[in-house]
Amino acid sequence: MDDEYEKLRRRMNPPRVVIDNEACKNATVIRVDSANKHGILLEVVQVLIDLNLIITKAYISSDGGWFMDVFNVTDQDGNKVTDEGILDYIRKSLGPDSCFTSCMRSVGVKPSMDHTAIELTGSDRPGLLSEVSAVLTHLKCNVVSAEVWTHNTRAAAVMHMTDEETGCAITNPERLSRIKELLFNVLKGSNKFSGAKTVVSHGITHTERRLHQMMFADRDYERADDDALDDKKRPNVNVVNWYDKDYSVVTIRSKDRPKLLFDTVCTLTDMQYVVFHANIDAEGPEAYQEYYIRHIDGSPVKSDAERERVIQCLEAAIERRISEGLKLELCTTDRVGLLSDVTRIFRENSLTVTRAEVTTKAGKAVNTFYVRDASGYPVDSKTIDSIRQAIGQTVLKVKSPEDLKPVSQESTTRFLFGGLFKSKSFVNFGLVRSYS
Repeated sequence: MDDEYEKLRRRMNPPRVVIDNEACKNATVIRVDSANKHGILLEVVQVLIDLNLIITKAYISSDGGWFMDVFNVTDQDGNKVTDEGILDYIRKSLGPDSCFTSCMRSVGVKPSMDHTAIELTGSDRPGLLSEVSAVLTHLKCNVVSAEVWTHNTRAAAVMHMTDEETGCAITNPERLSRIKELLFNVLKGSNKFSGAKTVVSHGITHTERRLHQMMFADRDYERADDDALDDKKRPNVNVVNWYDKDYSVVTIRSKDRPKLLFDTVCTLTDMQYVVFHANIDAEGPEAYQEYYIRHIDGSPVKSDAERERVIQCLEAAIERRISEGLKLELCTTDRVGLLSDVTRIFRENSLTVTRAEVTTKAGKAVNTFYVRDASGYPVDSKTIDSIRQAIGQTVLKVKSPEDLKPVSQESTTRFLFGGLFKSKSFVNFGLVRSYS
């Protein structure tokens, strides 16, 4: 009965979206009015960030049964959004025919029978992505897209793969079981007490939200007692109770970056908190976020332990996407084993991957890697020169040269297999024999 009432309420009060390019001098203003329901704020923010829009300001109010949002947004270059295709997509995605009138739709995610999704969590270590990629190549799996995050000694990945021979999704239960078993062994490594998990996902889930959920479930927000030295680098998160109004007030000050609002709202939603009011200001280098929240059961934060957990989880949500290390971009013709070969070259040159985004479109692989020296020192420019010579100067580009360490007189290991990417043939380097 409750579900039918909600459907009737939405039909009688359909969402309304107004886009205004005149009200603000330097941003496009998007107003969304809708019947309220848990998670609606996250759905709206998700639509905007999936279009790579930058949210510079936001005002949110959802007291009672109505939800009212105002967002100031720009494109990646800081300009107003004038592309009619994007504006029309926003109207359709957030308007009367959108997810708000259908409880079953997941914003920004489309079902696909073209690939198999596998989720991985475990302890991070140098060369882990290389080992995982080598196992998948050995098992004749082609990685068509992937996103990898690392935080607080933990790693999580969502990888979409196809069968090497057919180019279709892998559905054989025995084969999937074998893939899960070998990847679990890699994630577990030599540490018998290290938690690891491999899951073949059949659901339809937004990849970045799923990564947040996976790392939250893996408790990456828990810190060791000797981690106090990093306090100055952490975002400033505070939680106090406003007893007169029965709200908990969460304030966050941190360096601004793309998708920051999504990361915090995603975490509050998955922790079962409802945002009743919020004020977001990210027009400068620092972002300020203020949320008035209650738990889904109607209560504010009840104890010091709960308060500390909210703070830790929000800190972790912000830090997960902070990309430590040198940014490298690979753009080349896609082929089976490409990810395995690239990450192996990184490993053999003592680089570890802290974050990765792997995409394939129209036969082209566009991959972004954040790497750092396995010993913790800045990456030496001579090491990068050696790697680029092996892969190809035009194939691999340095996107953040300011993070490079100047060339030193110390010798650097050079990769010997020059021109590897000129050949489309697959080479089995025997990296997975110990796992079979």
